[in-house]
Amino acid sequence: MSILSITAIAIALAMDAFAVSIAAGVYLKHVNFRQFFRLSWHFGFFQAMMPVLGWSAGLTIRSLIEQYDHWIAFGLLVYVGTSMIREAVTGKEENRSEKDPTKGFRLIMLSIATSIDALAVGLSLSILNVSVWGPAVVIGITAALFTLFGLYIGSRSIRTAPLKKYAAMVGGLVLYIIGVNILYQHGALKF
Repeated sequence: MSILSITAIAIALAMDAFAVSIAAGVYLKHVNFRQFFRLSWHFGFFQAMMPVLGWSAGLTIRSLIEQYDHWIAFGLLVYVGTSMIREAVTGKEENRSEKDPTKGFRLIMLSIATSIDALAVGLSLSILNVSVWGPAVVIGITAALFTLFGLYIGSRSIRTAPLKKYAAMVGGLVLYIIGVNILYQHGALKF
């Protein structure tokens, strides 16, 4: 497999992480170094490890994973998006540090949701009899860099208080759109 093919796959896989990180940047008031590091590290790590897991699983569980991986990603994204919209509508920001998308269970859910497609790439590499280690490193680094850039863009896009409420709502809607797009790409929605 050529480096150009691996890079193209890595960029395609990083698009979900990029979009989610923009939404996270918009949602957060100020993004500090720890938040940049946590989100990019986790997204990059999960993007790198999912192909390894998929490759390791090989053909034995492929049919089971393909049947519902997109629904898992959709459910996780809808859950986080709904939470963001609910907080924007109710105006409750006092516990915002507990709802930080770069911490805790939310971070893990977003990391899984944005990297579940990489699992299928790993399965494909296994079928093609291609070593997964080089592609996994490229995929992980690409996702981490796109996440950093997306978080930066999102955090710089809105600076006025009244617009932050709407930005959080838009961020939640973006997560919905990503979830629906995942379903569409996997053929779960027929238009």
